[in-house]
Amino acid sequence: MPLVDLSKPGEKKKFIWAAALGLVAIIVLWWTFIGFGGSSSTAARPTASPSPQRAAQQNTQRPSSPVSPEVEKAKAFTELMYEPASYNPPEAKRNIFAYYEPPPPPVSTPTQPPPSPTPTPPVLLASVSPSNVYARTSDFKLEVSGDKFTPEMRIFVEGRELPTSYKNPQEVSATIPASFIVAPGPRSVIVRTPDNRLYSNSASINVAAPPTPNYAYIGIISPENRVADTALIQDKSNKNIMSVYKGDVLSGRFRVTSISDKELVLTDTTLKIKHTLAMSEGDKAAGGPLSRPTPRVDAEDDEP
Repeated sequence: MPLVDLSKPGEKKKFIWAAALGLVAIIVLWWTFIGFGGSSSTAARPTASPSPQRAAQQNTQRPSSPVSPEVEKAKAFTELMYEPASYNPPEAKRNIFAYYEPPPPPVSTPTQPPPSPTPTPPVLLASVSPSNVYARTSDFKLEVSGDKFTPEMRIFVEGRELPTSYKNPQEVSATIPASFIVAPGPRSVIVRTPDNRLYSNSASINVAAPPTPNYAYIGIISPENRVADTALIQDKSNKNIMSVYKGDVLSGRFRVTSISDKELVLTDTTLKIKHTLAMSEGDKAAGGPLSRPTPRVDAEDDEP
């Protein structure tokens, strides 16, 4: 049985249209996939790209091949190389609370010229004797030894001239009055002429405080006949109370020279210095019936 009967007029037209449509379809498919081999005159010309390097990079990129899961796991344990980028911090802004304070002007200190060296004295003072004395003692003789002394030179103590005895160019002497050594302290000594034409170096006399009695005068016992008064004194070191009479020597050095209701006078037997002890109450805690001596009296109850 034939597929198409061309003897019929309707079948013949259908066959012609089907063949035409098939041919058109074949031409369209050929032009789409293969083309006709001709170059179009209106081909697009390459235009200048504002960033040719970026365009080149885009053109050279190729689709990456798929990465296997094993490679992805290996990348998770790959050591990372960190390269810090150079960072320049911005410039700090000005602090409105900070302001410039000019330094104080330099203070000009007056420069003093160095002192000129002291010239060497033309006269030598080597030593003085005695060099140590006690204050409040009597007059004493001072011997000065040295060199180049002349008869017109004098001994000066604390700037006061003293009558001087010239013995030889190596020795002169003078009497120091007691008024010069009333208080403790050093005393300067120099030998020079009154016009200061010739002078020596200076020396010193050390005036020390004299020893004092360590007693307190606390009372007096006077008998009716006033033959001999008894003084009650207290030793400050051990608080003992003793009775003494005029002429007694205390501590082997201080002699009782006067007893009165107001004061007790003791004289240093070595330095000949008088010490006055005023009447005082002493240490009341040390008193007692056995420590205070009583005056010796005749036995009034004795029967003949």
